[in-house]
Amino acid sequence: MSSIRVQALACRDAARSVAALSTAAKRLLLREMASTLESQTDAVLEANAEDLRQAMTKGVQGAMLDRLKLDTPRVQAIADALREVAELPDPVGMVTRREIRPNGLRIERVRVPLGVIAMIYEARPNVTADAAALCLFAGNGVILRGGSEALRSNLAIAAALHSALQSNDLPVAALTLIDDLSREAMVELLQLTDIVDLAIPRGGEGLIRFVAEHARVPVIKHYKGVCHLYVDRAADLQLALALLIDGKTTRPGVCNALETLLVHADIADQFMPMAAAALQEHHVELRGCESSRQLVPGMRAATDDDYAAEFLDLILAVRIVDDLDDALAHIRRYGSDHTEVIATADEAAAQRFVHALRSAVVMINASSRFSDGGQLGLGAEIGISTTRLHAYGPMGAESLTIERFVVRGEGQVRHLPT
Repeated sequence: MSSIRVQALACRDAARSVAALSTAAKRLLLREMASTLESQTDAVLEANAEDLRQAMTKGVQGAMLDRLKLDTPRVQAIADALREVAELPDPVGMVTRREIRPNGLRIERVRVPLGVIAMIYEARPNVTADAAALCLFAGNGVILRGGSEALRSNLAIAAALHSALQSNDLPVAALTLIDDLSREAMVELLQLTDIVDLAIPRGGEGLIRFVAEHARVPVIKHYKGVCHLYVDRAADLQLALALLIDGKTTRPGVCNALETLLVHADIADQFMPMAAAALQEHHVELRGCESSRQLVPGMRAATDDDYAAEFLDLILAVRIVDDLDDALAHIRRYGSDHTEVIATADEAAAQRFVHALRSAVVMINASSRFSDGGQLGLGAEIGISTTRLHAYGPMGAESLTIERFVVRGEGQVRHLPT
């Protein structure tokens, strides 16, 4: 039996212990995980410094390096996220619907854990703790397979979390970190249909496509975040400008950052020069259509590839659109079903924007950067789904459970004996 299968079986067995925990016990576990992680901050940062050194030696830079980097505030944020998850409503055992059938049967739909979650991710050491917290709070076991560039950081974080599991007399296999980072091991994990209940990849488009193409277990995924801001003719231009700057410049390397700006032609001559000046202060490169280039001298010409791109950098595609219909057509053609934003004071336009798009998150007069599980009240997120399965959009603990039917009767039978 392969080591991957042995570890997965141990996780499945351990998951039963987690599923049996009371809400109070799970809250205590996550709080102790947070405290233990804080107490081991120096060890985590030391491991992360070595990961960063190795990554830079290999030429890693930009968005991936930013995701890999930890400092004291980021470790504190990871601990805070553990505590936030601990305070969430417990989804396990939640009754989502009750009804009584004409024959007297009482039907309940009750949330239960999925079982074993396989988390496949790249240079995001915070995912080690976020995924562990959400999976364990939802009563699941979790198998973590991080990227080689973050191995030392992931091991250090997992060691802290394992300490908390041990102090609560729980099997550490409930949180299994795979240290065999070969593709063969990952493929084997993704094909354990009798053990793994769901796989969730987080990382670049290449990783996600690899997981989707090789998995035999169900996969929750989003390939990329091509997020748009549409500035309507009825927009408050200062409000729109604030959304643009926040969405593009605060962390350009994340999936909820803006990649394309669409501006209604009626206000383009007012908005584009002020937007270009503000973006220039943040060193954002603009690539636009012919109409936008006439308003902003020196702007590079945009290609179809630019409008479909997730730049993850200080680069923004720009297009002047004739009206709301033109903006919607552009988003349908180039969007990735992640997050779309409209800036407008016209409620009818806002509602049309919401109902015409099928993206996982739609914002009205709010920054795309709020498309995040923590910001949307989930405590933390295990990923963002643009796959229309049981979960869509940012996924928290509730998305790691499923509904089952519990039927209560008083001896009812379907067919009377003849």
